[in-house]
Amino acid sequence: MYSLSLINRWLPPPRILRPAYLGVDISESSIKYVGFGRARSGLSRLQLEQWGEIEIGPDVVERGEVKDIKALARSLADVKKRTGVGHVRLSLPEERVYLFETEIGGDTDSSAIRELLEFRLEENVPLSPRDAYFDYRLRPSEGGGSLTASVAACPKIVADAYYETCRAAGLMPLSFEVESQAIARAVLPAGDSGTKLLVDFGKTRTGIGIVHQGALSYTSTIDIGGNELSASMKRQLGEREESELTRIKNDQGLVRTTGSTSASEALLPVVSVIKDEILTHLQYWNNKHAAARPITEVVLCGGTANLRGLPEYFRETLGIATSVADVWQNAFDAKIFTPPIDRHHSFGYATAIGLALASFTKTP
Repeated sequence: MYSLSLINRWLPPPRILRPAYLGVDISESSIKYVGFGRARSGLSRLQLEQWGEIEIGPDVVERGEVKDIKALARSLADVKKRTGVGHVRLSLPEERVYLFETEIGGDTDSSAIRELLEFRLEENVPLSPRDAYFDYRLRPSEGGGSLTASVAACPKIVADAYYETCRAAGLMPLSFEVESQAIARAVLPAGDSGTKLLVDFGKTRTGIGIVHQGALSYTSTIDIGGNELSASMKRQLGEREESELTRIKNDQGLVRTTGSTSASEALLPVVSVIKDEILTHLQYWNNKHAAARPITEVVLCGGTANLRGLPEYFRETLGIATSVADVWQNAFDAKIFTPPIDRHHSFGYATAIGLALASFTKTP
């Protein structure tokens, strides 16, 4: 698993002894949590046992960095009070994590790999080994004969703040994981061997992750999200309640309906900026990796992925297959078991779902 684990890394307990835990996704505006258990019937493998969302105030988390440990701890303590679960797996936002890939000789002794990567850390990220936590995942290189290490590194000061917050809330963090890697575990089919571009269209920003053979290889963040869509709509349509704006986004969106184009005219300039940013990352990746790892699909998630017409718009303007994620596919078949979180809201739970799936799947 591609995680920055603080415990249970070298001597994991037998699965039967592992405590119940929650996948917890912390953003600038809310905390979302999900917990799975083994299904009691043969109709599905897992069942949803815990879920919810708690709003957090402004200036508590800013660009992935905890600014107010006490305030965030109070919100996390509320999660524990609601669920009775004391163990969590947390996400780390892309803004605070560095990724790089490096080649390792196929005959390198496993005990020497971490030390070797530690030497290469400073060459690839603006962090020294003493100031960073890092983890890695290995896969055979395309050319054969060697291994490719996908490395994720996070400043200790950032991860330690999340750890201290959890402990202040009475929670034990089992691991920290990059958001896009957790999303990949939820939205890509188990064993997916392709290269996909994940777009997490949230309230305050849009995260981009490129995943190859299930392993996160590239991330970036666009500082535009659903809030900018709402602001543009207010300028075009006048002041409206956020619930009304959300309804218009979901019902009309980018589609020019008969007799009304105001919504699409307000939304399109903002979405176009996001599209241009995605296209830049898409072209950069394919120019570098087209021969061996071309991106074949864009997968959308996040609360603003509900925007009507968004997949069609990206499909047309990016010239690549685009779909909205099925966030439940690696837990259960939503056609057989209807989850209590409706489809529109489920897209915003992709990160928490991926974190909660960590001990139940063989994917990274």
